[in-house]
Amino acid sequence: MPIAIGWQRPGSATPGMRYAQLPALSQQRFDVLVPRLMLASIDHAVSGGTDAQALFMRLFALLETVSRRSAYLALVIEHPPLLPRLAQLMAASAWAADYVIRHPILLDELLDARTLYSEPDIASWREELARRLEGHEEDAEQLMDALRHFQHAQTLRLLAQDLGGRLTVERLADHLSALADVVLEATLGACWRLQCGEDPGAPRFAIIGYGKLGGKELGYASDLDLVFVYDVDAQDPDADSAPERYARLAQRVNTWLTSTTAAGRLYDTDLRLRPDGVAGHLVSSLTAFRVYQQAHAWTWEHQALSRARFVAGDVALGAAFEEERERVLRLARDRDALARDVVDMRRRVAAGHPNPTPHFDVKHDEGGMVDIEFSVQFLVLLHAREHPRLTGNIGNIALLGLAAELGLVPRELATACADAYRDYRREQHRVRLTGAPQARVDPAPHREQRMQVNTLWLHLFGAPWPRR
Repeated sequence: MPIAIGWQRPGSATPGMRYAQLPALSQQRFDVLVPRLMLASIDHAVSGGTDAQALFMRLFALLETVSRRSAYLALVIEHPPLLPRLAQLMAASAWAADYVIRHPILLDELLDARTLYSEPDIASWREELARRLEGHEEDAEQLMDALRHFQHAQTLRLLAQDLGGRLTVERLADHLSALADVVLEATLGACWRLQCGEDPGAPRFAIIGYGKLGGKELGYASDLDLVFVYDVDAQDPDADSAPERYARLAQRVNTWLTSTTAAGRLYDTDLRLRPDGVAGHLVSSLTAFRVYQQAHAWTWEHQALSRARFVAGDVALGAAFEEERERVLRLARDRDALARDVVDMRRRVAAGHPNPTPHFDVKHDEGGMVDIEFSVQFLVLLHAREHPRLTGNIGNIALLGLAAELGLVPRELATACADAYRDYRREQHRVRLTGAPQARVDPAPHREQRMQVNTLWLHLFGAPWPRR
C-alpha cells in the first residue's frame, strides 16, 4: 500500500481520499517523496539537533499543498540539493515554513545557491522588477501578481541568508526596508500609468514612510506606516482636480499593497499617521501638511516625524518634505511641557499593550524598546534646535551615540542602552521567527538591561517610569 494512503496527520482531513484523487503520476511522485522527507528530517535532526517529527510535519504540509501540481513534485525529485536546503530553512523557523507553504512558487528560488545567497543590490532589484513588470503595463492583475512574486522571492532570499547567519539584525532590516522602497516605487509608477494612460508624466506625489519603514527597521511581517503628500502648480490648468486625482492614486496604491490575489499579498499598511488621523484626508497637499504640523499636530505626531522619511515619488517634493520635517523637529520647545507630553503618551501606549504574563515583553514593557525609542525622540525634539545633526534619520542606536557625543547623555549609559536596544531587536526577531505574535521572553537575562533603560528614563524625565 502506498505510504500516503496510510498517513494520518493530526487535525487533517482524510488524506487517503485526497491522495486517491491525484492523477497516477502525481501519486507515484508523492510515494517517492514521502520517504525522502522522512530521511531529510532525520538527517537534519541528527546534524542540527532539531525535532525530526516537527520538521517532517512542516515538510509534509508543503507536500500536501503542492500535491495537485505535479510539476512541483517533479521539481523536488529532480533536484536532489533542493530537499536538504528546504529542510534547513523550514527547521530553523516556523515562520519560514509557513511562508514557503503559503508561496510554494518560491521553491524555484531554492535551486541556485549562488542566487539565493548573493548580496542584495538595490539597482539589481529595480532592474529585475522592471523585467517582471515589462509587457504587463495594461493588465492590473498581472502587474499586482508580478509585484508579489518579486517581493516574496527577495524576502525568501533574505530569509535564507538570515537563517544561514549571513546577516545581522540591523543589516536585515536595512535590506527589508530597501525592498519595501523598491516595491513602493514600482507600485506607484504602475498605478499612475494605469490611472492616466500612456506617458502621463511624473506625478507630483510622494510616499512618506513612518515607523519601522521610516526608521529602516522593518521585520519580515512588519506593516508599512504610510503618509501620502502631493503638490500642485497653481498655473496648472488641472490644479483644481489635483486633490481628487491624487486621492484616487493614493487609494489605488494602498489597494495594490494590501489586496490578496492568487499570488498572495504585499504588505499590511497603517495610514493613521496622516494629518488628523483616520478622520483626515487620505492624501494631503504639502501646504496643508505644513499648516497641520505647525498649528495642529500633537507632540506624539512630532515624535513620529523623527522616524519619517521620503520613500518614493517626486524627488523635489520629497526634498521639500524633508526640509519641513527638519524645520518641525528644530522648533523651540519647553522642556517640562515636552516631558509631560512624552510621558503621557508613553502611559497611553502601555495601557494599550497590557502584558498579563510573567514574561518580559521586549517591546512594550518597562525598560523595553518603546522606552528607548521615546527617550531618543525626546532628545531629538528637545535638542535638535541647537544640534541639527539630531534630525538625521540614522536610527535609535546611532542617535544614542550622537547624544553621548554631544554631551546630552552620559556615554556609558548611552552605550548600555544602545546595546540593550540591539539585543532587544535580536530577541524580537528570534521570537517572531517561531511564529509567536509578541516577543515575550524570560525576564531574568534582561534585568540589567532594563535597569539601564530605566536609568536613562530617570535621567531624561526626572521621575521613574510612568506606571498607571
